Amino acid sequence: MKITKAKFLISAPSLNECPDINLPEFALIGRSNVGKSSFINSVVNIKGLAKTSNTPGKTKLINLFNINESFIFADLPGYGFAKVSGSTQNQWQKNIENYLLKRKNIASLIHFIDSRHEIQKNDKQMAEWIKYNNLPCFAIVTKVDQISKSQIYNVCKKIEKELFMEVFPFTKENKYYNDKIIEKLENIISSYSCVFEK
Repeated sequence: MKITKAKFLISAPSLNECPDINLPEFALIGRSNVGKSSFINSVVNIKGLAKTSNTPGKTKLINLFNINESFIFADLPGYGFAKVSGSTQNQWQKNIENYLLKRKNIASLIHFIDSRHEIQKNDKQMAEWIKYNNLPCFAIVTKVDQISKSQIYNVCKKIEKELFMEVFPFTKENKYYNDKIIEKLENIISSYSCVFEK
């Protein structure tokens, strides 16, 4: 699959404000500042389509992007951002969980993990919640340009073992990794195509 076009659709505070779109959707989840927006920009090859920031907690809304008129990326608010109140974090978490459980047409979740750090407690909690709710998911390990090449394999294998999901490395600095991720997206879309055509 070659991605030739992508457009931003809407920012919405919760599921109720999101339009129904009859396309398979990938919900992007992960800690604040893990690199979800950079991933979107890199895969679609459009700089600035998804707004990036060095400040954790920048994504406060559900951001929807139409890719190739074939599928949707839903960039969800990051969890684990300490510089907001506990009530705000709880509301974000509630919105995320509601979206993931009730949003129609989600083909898969994509769980983003920062390669530079040990797997965080809230990453494990999210993975356990995904497994408990029997939701399809694979992981993308970000910022692998900031660790040694010899570490990449070991980091991916550790995450695969601890979070019980397929893992793909990624960095915005090198598009080498994009092809396998796009192939994974394409395979999932193909598997769900008969469902979404109804």
